[in-house]
Amino acid sequence: MLKHLYLASVVILLLQMTVQAQDPKQTEDWSHKPVKVEPGRRRHPPSDAIVLFRTSKDIRNWKNRNDGPAQWKTFCNQMIVNGTGDIHSKEVFGDCQLHIEFKTPRGEAGKSGQGKGNSGIYFQQRYEVQVLDSYKNETYFNGQAGAIYKQSAPLVNASLKPGKWQRYDIIFRAPKFTPDGSLSHPAYLTVFHNGVLIQDHFELKGSTTYAGYPRYEVHGDAPLKLQDHGNRVHYRNIWIRKL
Repeated sequence: MLKHLYLASVVILLLQMTVQAQDPKQTEDWSHKPVKVEPGRRRHPPSDAIVLFRTSKDIRNWKNRNDGPAQWKTFCNQMIVNGTGDIHSKEVFGDCQLHIEFKTPRGEAGKSGQGKGNSGIYFQQRYEVQVLDSYKNETYFNGQAGAIYKQSAPLVNASLKPGKWQRYDIIFRAPKFTPDGSLSHPAYLTVFHNGVLIQDHFELKGSTTYAGYPRYEVHGDAPLKLQDHGNRVHYRNIWIRKL
């Protein structure tokens, strides 16, 4: 009799454990309520974005390499590369989401490869996502539009014709370093070009270099840099979210 009662108790306990394991409330997370962000509409940025350039007066958010005022030309709420050198955001960033729109110039007859519509977006002044006219313009694949320069070719070529506005939406995860200066976590880049995934959480091997192999150097948060490579590239509608 006692044996039957014991077995019945075990069965009841197992049934109770099964019911508890299937209770949907056990897997509900109420620990952290996501912050409400209003998404942007009609080219407006999200409500928590930092606007780096939207109207011509926003050139004041940028500086030249010597910390003086940025000298790029502004026209109709666009910034235009004009041979006065790279520009840097006054604010510094770590992990971030960047939206940026650009167009490469028409009328560059006789130019080809890296000489056509060349500029670049440098995260923390070190890690470049290439801007280039890659519409029917051949060059080395890890140097074309959307490449992580000299490290990763884009998965596909989503480039539009010169003179057409294009966009990058980029997730950047900054590298982390230990107190002794060694790398504890590499940088990663995810890039969408005109809505198409072209870099999928790529692990960077270090800072961008033109010659030689990339390597890391210790640094903290740093400005965003836009490159003056001598081509008349236009930029507009630049905003960033700290992650």
